[in-house]
Amino acid sequence: MEWTVAIGVDTHKDVHVAVALDRFGAQLDSREVETSETGYRSLLCWALELGVPAFAVEGCGSYGAGLVRFLECAGVTVWECERPRRRERRRGKSDLIDAALAARRLLSGDGLRLPRGGGRREELRLLLLERRSAIQARTAALNQLSAIVVTAPEPLRQRLGRLSGERLAGAAARLRPGDDVRTAVVHRLGRRAERLSHEVTEVDRRLLEILTEVAPTLLEECGVGPVCAAQLLVSSGDPNRMTSEASFAALAGTSPLDASSGQQRRRRRPPAQPGAARDRARPHPPPRRNDRLLPTPTRRRQDRPRGTPLRQTRPRPLLLPPPPRAPNTALTT
Repeated sequence: MEWTVAIGVDTHKDVHVAVALDRFGAQLDSREVETSETGYRSLLCWALELGVPAFAVEGCGSYGAGLVRFLECAGVTVWECERPRRRERRRGKSDLIDAALAARRLLSGDGLRLPRGGGRREELRLLLLERRSAIQARTAALNQLSAIVVTAPEPLRQRLGRLSGERLAGAAARLRPGDDVRTAVVHRLGRRAERLSHEVTEVDRRLLEILTEVAPTLLEECGVGPVCAAQLLVSSGDPNRMTSEASFAALAGTSPLDASSGQQRRRRRPPAQPGAARDRARPHPPPRRNDRLLPTPTRRRQDRPRGTPLRQTRPRPLLLPPPPRAPNTALTT
């Protein structure tokens, strides 16, 4: 059954503001509800009293996640809409205005997309979040450990100075902390780095278990491991979001966008997480860019291939000051 009422929702942490529009864009009513199951139920009942509703929700991945889950379980059509653009806020900004703009996006069909799927995808997203934070903390601990070893006394520096990475963390964790503050700090930093390494290993094992169940064919691709496969699934979300190869290229950041200005003609590639996973999954390093095939009118020095030698210039001779003139020398013609 097609919808007859467009409900736009501006989401926040504590309250959600909703505006209802009819098919012709006339505002029917507005409502403010709490971010709880009781508030979600009252919002749905209010929308059903106006007709057959369809919801356009802002922030489906943050403040609106709970509302989207409730509406999907209720069998209501839900779309995710983007934030209002700058030019759309010339008449002001408020929660009612943002909710009305979300409803008008549903009427025009501009800037709408299906919410990203939950379930196992949400589990993968949380595991990737944990893994990313653990790697950052482990890198910080190893950097601090290396900096302390550089200025350590000679016995400790002779023992740990030639080690790095996991070997340095393991050797530091095996030290016996005594009354020396420096040795105790090195010991604790080494144990911290080892615990974070075990945490990363556990996350990788859990990622492999979920991916073996969800997408076993993706792991069979050359160069695709658990982290790359999980990032691709998390960033793509619901496969219905990608209707063609062009839409997947736009989502992955591999479709170049025109960024020309004046006489300069260039294209840029938008950054995206699937693009980073794609680059990580390459079995071989990417080919070196050929500046002869680029349509740019000027070539920078760093874009030249390694085989092209730079032009050598001869140094200019040193200019010496002229000798002083004798004070009593007569001028002759």
